Amino acid sequence: MNILESFRIAVRAVFANKVRSLLTMLGVIIGVSAVILLVAIGTGVQKEITGTIEGLGSNLLFVFPGQINTSGGGFGGPPQQGHPFSNADAKLLQMRLTGVDAVVPVATGSATVKLGNKSGRSTLMGATEQGAQVFSATLGGGRHYNRSEVDASARVIAIGYTIKTSLFPSSDPLGQVITVNGQRFTVIGWYEKQGGSLSGDQDNQAYVPLTTLQNLTGVSDVRIIMIKVTDASQIDLVRAQVKRVLAPKYQDNVTVMSQDQTLGILSTVLGTLTYMLAGIAGISLLVGGIGIMNIMLVSVSERTREIGIRKAVGARTWDIMSQFVIEAMMLSVTGGILGIALGGVGAWALSAVVPTEITPWAVGLAFFFSAGVGVFFGVYPAWKASKLDPIVALRYE
Repeated sequence: MNILESFRIAVRAVFANKVRSLLTMLGVIIGVSAVILLVAIGTGVQKEITGTIEGLGSNLLFVFPGQINTSGGGFGGPPQQGHPFSNADAKLLQMRLTGVDAVVPVATGSATVKLGNKSGRSTLMGATEQGAQVFSATLGGGRHYNRSEVDASARVIAIGYTIKTSLFPSSDPLGQVITVNGQRFTVIGWYEKQGGSLSGDQDNQAYVPLTTLQNLTGVSDVRIIMIKVTDASQIDLVRAQVKRVLAPKYQDNVTVMSQDQTLGILSTVLGTLTYMLAGIAGISLLVGGIGIMNIMLVSVSERTREIGIRKAVGARTWDIMSQFVIEAMMLSVTGGILGIALGGVGAWALSAVVPTEITPWAVGLAFFFSAGVGVFFGVYPAWKASKLDPIVALRYE
């Protein structure tokens, strides 16, 4: 009996029990679709976040209080928190540093933004008038706050896209008055859609003068100082200047990271997370493989007499074995194809909520792994079938 005949018999066996075959494939379908979907989400989020940081330019430095171990391109341990920065630290850097275009202290806080009976929780980003040079948000209308508004702690605000569409779904927000934690603010600008980030929905952020945020929250701490270097080739020189200027007050308890370092850390963390998600989803494939083996063993038991007849009329051990291996592979490969289709549809549907990107390696890995599952878990039942004694098999009822 040649391989084509074995294939024909396997196809007939699969279609003879359509419902059972579909239920057997279900574990593989779920496993493959989960691998593709989770990897698509992980890859999409990684690309979205790194793209946002790359969009800031290659000449940014991020200054954090405390020590962050970044050896090996990732976090080597928990950060050692230092004393928070102040507005005076940023002003000192602005006066003492050379070769920089902007020194921007940044503080954050949460607030309830409200207009009439519409309200929601949002993240407030406070910075100086130079914040527009270091933030990745792009104005869709209006303007950023200016220096006089920072000095006067003016209650002006530029809102993200989510806030705009929530509070002003069909009207122009510019010049309108909204309340932020019960205080009246005038909307001077709004930003185009950006997407998600590690800190959540960037479009649900609002931008106010740093002094206004500090007065509103009662907290004068500065979370981070962002520095825009004039020439990217001078990054290391400016980094050394920053540490020297802050040394009298903070000693070495300051971390100065370049954009390349930040991207390296994010890529490492997000890449590891993506592989971990794929591994978790891969467990479903193993479960599906066990299901295939279980059904194939049942099939061998049900068809014992049939196997005996075939061996009695001359079928070789290889013929019987190949028939059952092909049947197991058909279940797993068909399940893999259906799983790829389901995962692709799921990734497309979720792209409206979170960034997703289907990668060829994830599709190939899921497909070949599903085929491998069929071979691996189909060999034992096939071997068991091929070893049946034809006399005993013919007597089986």
